[in-house]
Amino acid sequence: MSYQNEQMNEVKVFKDPVHRYVHVRDRVIWDLIATPEFQRLRRIRQLGTTYLTFHGAEHSRFHHSLGVYEIVQRMTNNFTDDPEWNKEDRLLCLCAALLHDLGHGPFSHSFEKVFHIDHEDFTRAIILGDTGVNKVLSRVSEDFPEKVASVIAKTYENKLVVSLISSQIDADRMDYLQRDAYFTGVSYGHFDMERILRVMRPTPEQVIIKSTGMHAVEDYIMSRYQMYWQVYFHPVTRSAEVILTKILDRAKHLYEMDYQFKLQPTHFLSFFAENISLEDYLRLDEMIVHYYFQQWQEEEDVVLKDLCARFINRRLFKYIDFDPYLQQEAYKQLEMLFAEAGIDPTYYLAVDASSDLPYDYYESAEEERVPIYLSMPNNELKELSSHSDVVEAISRKKRTDSKLYYPKDFLENIENEEIKQAIKQILFS
Repeated sequence: MSYQNEQMNEVKVFKDPVHRYVHVRDRVIWDLIATPEFQRLRRIRQLGTTYLTFHGAEHSRFHHSLGVYEIVQRMTNNFTDDPEWNKEDRLLCLCAALLHDLGHGPFSHSFEKVFHIDHEDFTRAIILGDTGVNKVLSRVSEDFPEKVASVIAKTYENKLVVSLISSQIDADRMDYLQRDAYFTGVSYGHFDMERILRVMRPTPEQVIIKSTGMHAVEDYIMSRYQMYWQVYFHPVTRSAEVILTKILDRAKHLYEMDYQFKLQPTHFLSFFAENISLEDYLRLDEMIVHYYFQQWQEEEDVVLKDLCARFINRRLFKYIDFDPYLQQEAYKQLEMLFAEAGIDPTYYLAVDASSDLPYDYYESAEEERVPIYLSMPNNELKELSSHSDVVEAISRKKRTDSKLYYPKDFLENIENEEIKQAIKQILFS
């Protein structure tokens, strides 16, 4: 039997709190899970700094990746007898599902913003580079790693395969909504996934939904909407992200100024130089980042020392609603007053904005914005929001929330009463 078709002697299972079990039958999948690059995902949290808001949110990208794989496996099993489904694509779908988040770094989005990197580029680099993952995929066929990478990059020629992992109703979203809801303890992310999987139908372009399953999809869309605003964009989580970003900015600045660290930032050097090798990228995980932050609390630099202590001990910045466009002058005044009070506004004043488009029914250059279609009893395809009043009500409505973050404890310790009152006047008027 070829490696591509090799099955395990017995089905291996992972006990999972969301899907009950994750089943592994293919030798290729089992070998991929065992690679160092995939095991590294155990040390990368799925929700970054959210554990500082919802204490249960300690789950990893390893959890989520297995979950997406399991959902895609269920999809492909349901499609087995459908003439639109090519059974030869099964293993490709499973591998792409398992590996879709392989390139995420520690506290993914904060790191990407500071160091101008894209985790999807590193996902591709891991799959195509000199790695354990590449060695496993190459045993299937010489071009198999490139096929897997192209599915994840949404450039693969078979759009149906791509849509299982990246679309407006895909395995990725269906797993993280339920998983994140479970670990944060909220009720928003729950929907009837089993019903959605039963009414999914493959077409040459994408998966579509049998019209009788419309209400289950409505529930899914609303779950996503609520999770973004109640969990993913929670202002306390964003406060922690602001501090995390400021720590990395400060450490990078000190390095560029030839500051002598008590603990040299060895693991960050290629990041600071923005010349990151794949080897250096894979060496950095959240355990190592926490170790540096813990040690940097002992540094001579008062800003780095304070910011790290805030992050480690959860002394986060406070926040107010703030419109950066309408309140530009107020922000400039705050910068000036902070500086006069001896508080560096570069590191202790920040505006952070979050926005989301819950559902978009127009096709665009973004593959994930291809609309969801319902298959009607007469086989006609109807775009979801044209048939659903619930989805139509939130379609193409982009909501944005902006906050200004600041250290309230520092403000209370300002000795100059005039400056203190001037700052409070701007913040709380």
